[in-house]
Amino acid sequence: MEEPEFATEPRRLARALLVAVAIFGFGALAIWGFIEGREELAREAERERPVKAPQRISLEGGEPVITLDAAAQEQSGLRTVALQQTEYHEQLRAYATVLDLQPLVDLDNSYAVAKAQLKGAQAKLDASSAEFEREEALFKTRTSIVTLDKLQAAEAAFHVDEAALASAEAQLRTVEETAEQSWGPVLGRQLGEDNQEFARLVRRQDYLVQVTLPPGVLVNTPPPTATIQLENGQRKEIHFISPAAKTNVSIQGVSFLYTVPASNDLLPGMNVLAFLPVESTVDGVVVPLAAMVWWQGRAWVYVRTGPSTFARRAIETDYPLPEDGYLDRSLTSDTEVVVQGAQMLLSEEFRAQIQVGEEG
Repeated sequence: MEEPEFATEPRRLARALLVAVAIFGFGALAIWGFIEGREELAREAERERPVKAPQRISLEGGEPVITLDAAAQEQSGLRTVALQQTEYHEQLRAYATVLDLQPLVDLDNSYAVAKAQLKGAQAKLDASSAEFEREEALFKTRTSIVTLDKLQAAEAAFHVDEAALASAEAQLRTVEETAEQSWGPVLGRQLGEDNQEFARLVRRQDYLVQVTLPPGVLVNTPPPTATIQLENGQRKEIHFISPAAKTNVSIQGVSFLYTVPASNDLLPGMNVLAFLPVESTVDGVVVPLAAMVWWQGRAWVYVRTGPSTFARRAIETDYPLPEDGYLDRSLTSDTEVVVQGAQMLLSEEFRAQIQVGEEG
């Protein structure tokens, strides 16, 4: 028997209600899952974000300033010194070449050989001359002890030895002239002498440096001492020997010869800069090498601008000092520069720039 229509209606309503509740539940669950997933992604991104270092770089007048408190300065071993005023004798920049000393050594050996040959020729001539004079004296007594043939043989031997001596003397003069023409009168005349300066060159304890002035530049008197600067910035003192016998063919300027102590960072054929002091002077401060850092082909120092602040400043490198560092005219004697930790400050400055670039 079929149920009445009014009896089935509540059941249909109940089923519809259950379906609606189920649909709503699934929708709410999906929405909750979506929201929870977004939050989890955000939390994961936050965990993976690099930890930012404390910001130590600020801009003052468009220039970066590094801030380090006293504790950070002590921890990094940072140290500063006040610059000292000095008077600098202006220097003429020239070109220098470390010469190969083998030709000079060869000439010294040739001189020794020629000198020995001359000594031997002189000894032979002395002997043959004495023999000739003795034979001639005996012949003049008209005794039968010395015949004419024997006298003539003694005379011939004397003349042969005389010619040999002349040849040995000519050979020695040739070596001496070659030495003077190649190395100048001072070194040329030191061949074979007991000269300590020359001996150090032959033994490679000193090197010979040819300093050539720029074309058209002249100096009245070459300075007794000057300096050369190597590629690494190191400077060495050089000592005047004499004017050079020939110029540098690639520069065509007036040249001088100087000596410098031998070292592993100097090799024959090496080209370096030379600085010759002249009479004019320049006032400035001494910037020690320990304070300098190099960047983009320029020299920089970090100056203390406050108890905990430091700024980078460019300095001049036109006036190298013989002892240490450079003379600079832009800084003053009351300026404090970092002499220990300058490279660390440069790295700190660039690290901050990289972080700003990544955040941008």
